[in-house]
Amino acid sequence: MASKTTKQPVKEAAAEAFTIEDVEKLVALVEKTDVSLVAWSRGIEKVVIRRGAVVAMAAPAPYTAHHAPVAAPVPGAPAAAAASKAEAKAAEAPGTLVSSPFVGTFYRAPSPDSPPFTDVGQKVKKGQVLCIVEAMKLMNEIECEVDGIVAEIYVQNATPVEFSEKLFRIVPG
Repeated sequence: MASKTTKQPVKEAAAEAFTIEDVEKLVALVEKTDVSLVAWSRGIEKVVIRRGAVVAMAAPAPYTAHHAPVAAPVPGAPAAAAASKAEAKAAEAPGTLVSSPFVGTFYRAPSPDSPPFTDVGQKVKKGQVLCIVEAMKLMNEIECEVDGIVAEIYVQNATPVEFSEKLFRIVPG
């Protein structure tokens, strides 16, 4: 499938949120064309639709590592409560979280026959490459923002990642 990038002027309405109809129209657009990825922003909201993958909706996040916010539980939603507890547990763990700056494919090594950039328990330095996230056929190196030790790697090699998904937890050391 071919990828196309087109930019058209858009009147931004910061107060308007995406509706389900807006998302359905974008999905229909992707299904009728050979476009494999559509990313659309309106105010602080962003919709990313990738053919053959899950539709992701998220608020913008910085490209740098950050401490994870604790999500508040949604009343009456047990799945959301369970996910919220998992987020709270991760937020309680010491260290800095490194998240994906965009939707793509996570790779731990520069090539299939190369050793991984880093492993759990390994010391890393600020600026050191931790992984690659491939997005739209571009290999983007994700660098560590702090000195420390890799405490956790949350994603399996060669798997899709979503915008702002946790990749690593780095602890001081």
